[in-house]
Amino acid sequence: MTILSEQSVREFKHHLINGSNALEIKVSDHQAEQMLVHSRELMVWNKKINLTAIKKPLQIAEKHFIDSIAAASFLGNEQSVIDLGSGGGFPGIPIKIMNPSVNVVLIDSSRKKINFLKHVIRMLDLDKIDAIHSRVEDLHENNAYKNKFDAVISRAFTDLSRFVDLAAPFLNRKGTIYAMKGKNAKQEITPAILNNFNLKSDHYKLPFEKSDRLLIKLSGNKVS
Repeated sequence: MTILSEQSVREFKHHLINGSNALEIKVSDHQAEQMLVHSRELMVWNKKINLTAIKKPLQIAEKHFIDSIAAASFLGNEQSVIDLGSGGGFPGIPIKIMNPSVNVVLIDSSRKKINFLKHVIRMLDLDKIDAIHSRVEDLHENNAYKNKFDAVISRAFTDLSRFVDLAAPFLNRKGTIYAMKGKNAKQEITPAILNNFNLKSDHYKLPFEKSDRLLIKLSGNKVS
């Protein structure tokens, strides 16, 4: 199904590449093409299942892909990442596109969303990435996932304290939690979080609409 005109395709890729450049992140033509495929499928499937409230191509480019690319740029040398509540594949699939060698696991409780994620993974011919249909809590004692990951990430999944509780069981000894949040996220930082983790935050603005974003990085789990 064709859902974007040739002009819309050019505008999408131009928006994506220029917006990423504004954040000092280089996106190759191949990576932009992969994200275009993901975006097209997102828009097609969104007509049948609720994947995103953002429906305009240039808004998808910025609010989903550029935002996810920004998070990918803050990752360290992690080689295994689990994305909790991945939904339409954000930030996990763009992270994989930007860092092909990283092992990525996408988790979502919606089977329809997981079917979509598996479809996109096949369309993009990505390896070392999987989409798992499960409630996050149900994987905490699963030995395939417990204490296995260098990084746990989510975008607007839940409040920070609950995300920390959900994320911590997946971390290995040197693992790091990344929470992608809006500008008011600092209000969610509790004394317990500060007592249990080393906290660093990175602020950035989406390049076109200038929305504030905050990436909260929690490392050195003191209670693991």
